[in-house]
Amino acid sequence: MVAEAEEVAHDTVEAAVRAQLAKALGGVRGMVEAAVPTIAFTVAWITTEQLKLSLIISVSLSVVLLVARLVQRSTPQFVINSLIGIAIGAFFASRSGDARAYFLPGILWNAGYSLAMLLSIITRWPVVGFLIGSVTGDPTAWHKDSGVVKLCTRLTWLLLIPCVVRVAVQLPVYLYGGDQAVAALGITKILMGWPLQVAALGTMLWLLGRGRTPLKPPIAPA
Repeated sequence: MVAEAEEVAHDTVEAAVRAQLAKALGGVRGMVEAAVPTIAFTVAWITTEQLKLSLIISVSLSVVLLVARLVQRSTPQFVINSLIGIAIGAFFASRSGDARAYFLPGILWNAGYSLAMLLSIITRWPVVGFLIGSVTGDPTAWHKDSGVVKLCTRLTWLLLIPCVVRVAVQLPVYLYGGDQAVAALGITKILMGWPLQVAALGTMLWLLGRGRTPLKPPIAPA
């Protein structure tokens, strides 16, 4: 029933993808919730060089953001996603005793995400196409339209590029950054997080604004 309502609201592929991207990114508040714990960890480490204290501050802020969501009865999805990432980073760092390890899960996530999206492009099943499938209720029908596949491939490239850039910059810093690695990783994670994502989203919206591909291809006459 929900899928039918969304299908009525979005009569083009471009409109459907725009709507689904907006849901996935969580708006300005979602961006803040993702960035604040990392900023807190980086600042705390730079000023104190105490791993345990920096982790406590970062995780505590994530919990505060989650409680605020629950009190306001707004969706906690985005802050929970952030909290999971922070918790995994905290686990890596506390187990290894190396503050750099706090950033390792994010690097690995971006590498894995990049590989998955690249494979989806190579196999001509670009991941953005499944956003359309989530609206129409048929996860694979979009693949029958070569024009939609081409559009979704371009959009998937735009999601892929920021992930590749993050890995290309952050991995060498993690491996060879020395004593300054934690500060450098924190700064690059913040600068290459939502700013890159917003730039990619802006390009995607520009591309989506150029076309009006029907959500359902016209039925050929018998």
